[in-house]
Amino acid sequence: MATTDDGYMRFFPFEEPYDHQQEAMGTIYDALEEGRDVLFEGACGTGKTLASLVPALEHARETGKTVVITTNVHQQMRQFVEDARAITDQERLRAVVFRGKGSMCHIDVDYEECQALRDTTRDLVEVENDIAELEQREGELLSDGQAGSSEAMEARNAVVEELRDLQDEREEIETERSTCDHYYRNLTVDTSEFYSWLFDDVRTPDDVYEYAHQQGLCGYELLKEGMDGVDLVVCNYHHLLDPTIREQFFHWIGRDPEDIIAVFDEAHNVESAARDHARRTLTENTLDQAIEELDGEDDARTDAAANVIETFRDALVEAYEDSFEFGGRAAVDEHWDDVTIANDDRKDDLTLAFLQSYTGPGFHEELDHALDLGRDLDARYQEAFKEGDLDTRKECQTLQAAGFISDWLDETDETGQYPVVSVRRDESTDEVYGRAELYTCIPEQVTRDLFSDLHAAVLMSATLRPFDVTENVVGVDDPVTMAYGAQFPEERRRTYAVDGPALFSSERDDPQTQQRIARTLEDIVRFTPGNTLVFCPSYSEAERYHDMTAVSATRYLDEPGTQARDLREAFTDGDDGVLYTSLWGTLGEGVSYDGDDARTVVVVGVPYPHLDDRMDAVQDAYDVAFGDDEDEAGWRYAVEIPTVRKTRQALGRVVRSPEDFGARILLDKRYTEAAEMEMHDYAVRGTFPPEERREMVDIGPEKLKFAMLNFYQDMDAYDGPPPKP
Repeated sequence: MATTDDGYMRFFPFEEPYDHQQEAMGTIYDALEEGRDVLFEGACGTGKTLASLVPALEHARETGKTVVITTNVHQQMRQFVEDARAITDQERLRAVVFRGKGSMCHIDVDYEECQALRDTTRDLVEVENDIAELEQREGELLSDGQAGSSEAMEARNAVVEELRDLQDEREEIETERSTCDHYYRNLTVDTSEFYSWLFDDVRTPDDVYEYAHQQGLCGYELLKEGMDGVDLVVCNYHHLLDPTIREQFFHWIGRDPEDIIAVFDEAHNVESAARDHARRTLTENTLDQAIEELDGEDDARTDAAANVIETFRDALVEAYEDSFEFGGRAAVDEHWDDVTIANDDRKDDLTLAFLQSYTGPGFHEELDHALDLGRDLDARYQEAFKEGDLDTRKECQTLQAAGFISDWLDETDETGQYPVVSVRRDESTDEVYGRAELYTCIPEQVTRDLFSDLHAAVLMSATLRPFDVTENVVGVDDPVTMAYGAQFPEERRRTYAVDGPALFSSERDDPQTQQRIARTLEDIVRFTPGNTLVFCPSYSEAERYHDMTAVSATRYLDEPGTQARDLREAFTDGDDGVLYTSLWGTLGEGVSYDGDDARTVVVVGVPYPHLDDRMDAVQDAYDVAFGDDEDEAGWRYAVEIPTVRKTRQALGRVVRSPEDFGARILLDKRYTEAAEMEMHDYAVRGTFPPEERREMVDIGPEKLKFAMLNFYQDMDAYDGPPPKP
């Protein structure tokens, strides 16, 4: 194993690492030397980021590779920038922090429009360069001609004629075609000063945007052009998980996949993020627009394209209309809501409706015509925008519709693609419309190719175990695994498993159950010397206990669709508040509540996600892929383990430093040791790692306040006299 004398310590920005951090760096360095992936679980205080980044940078420097560190949490992105700046103060790095084009564009156009604008702008610059060269040549020939050379005068006349043509072309581009002024300056001014500024420090996308704005440049394109061969790139998940973006991204870096070392932060989220990036959708509105686009199109392929697209559109409407029970249509609101179309013994209802309604020479043949026509139309729109005939780059709806329909009919059989239909109400028209979706059940089908193509990957998280499940779900083969538990003094934290009501979904509306939970929450808030975080199974449960608990502390309620950042700031600005939120919201991970920001965290119930048709499909897919006749791999992989991971993430919101202290409370008897014997099929304690189970103190709800009082008194946490039990 590597030692402190190894070269990677030049990238460690502090005096010396923790013992476990040094050990982790050595393990990761050795794994990278062997080209092996790493699964790295480390609790808060482990120093996971530097433990992963330092050996990765050293191996990359030795072998001519690039390190890409990626996250889906904004706060972690800021932490990565701070760490990279600390490293580059000690050992110079060429680092780029990359963000999507939409947040960096100065003129707010989408990718397709941007591409067309850049093409035309390059055409303009090339014409101007040609004009400059010819003007210089014309001047030279004029001098020779005035000196008596008739050949020079004849050649000059030809140059002048060519020059007039180019000047006409320049005028046509400037007056009739669309260009980008920012990108024009990228191509026509000296940008060396920008790159000197960029690599003098680690710049954020906001820094780049502001600098480019002041100079009239396109910072996004300058970043792309300056990424070639950099040491480190900080980016979002989608740059690696979206196959199309990934290919371009590696091209910008100037690296093949085997020359990339990827570090995934909060890697327990890779599973759900991969599903999000793999999902494909097609709305009824897009189908209508495709049909309208084809109407009047003078092409031999039009009738075939219109026939297959109209048939699919009508089948989509039939599928969701047939799913409505009495009053169901009127209940549809502005949010997408799934309707059941899958069948156990035959194809889904949308496919069946399509096959039963289709008439023609063959839908595969007609789809081929639709795809060919769509590609031609898309090329026509591209050229029209480039030539200035269109103000914006028009999307080809026929191509989108035909491509999705082709995938739908090809991929819903035994490919892990689950067919879904959803409906929503258009607020502007009050009309209900539908959407078809191909939902990827097993992320490994998306991520396995990525991990096999990279030189190596480090997946790190505070909640990555069980490693075998992570290994299977995301498709990592034979990884190196390591786990480090809580690093802060154990005596400064308590984890209580409260023998309260088991909050099964069937029990949640029981008034007696609700009262017992509300009274226990009141005790928790009362005996907490500071702020309390309460995580519930859903936003509706959070609202319920926000309304039911009678406490003197200021109550805050997190609601779906609201700005959680402002709520968090208001909560942490005070020192006697209680915040109710959903465990599945945005405040349960990637957010630190340091010191007085929160002293106690409570998880109410075992907050399983909403079990719908999608979740059933995922469970079925996991059962087939990873289960056998004697276990419930689907439930374990798809529901129980993700829920316990979310619970562990929530518990980790408090006690964020060696000097910090706090209580973590699991309010449901299913967390207790007794539940392992008394209600084994429902107990979840065994899903926690062994060292976390050992810290759990089983306690009755009536005794909890005494335990909290004793603990916080030991911490000398009460400003005045402690509350009386």
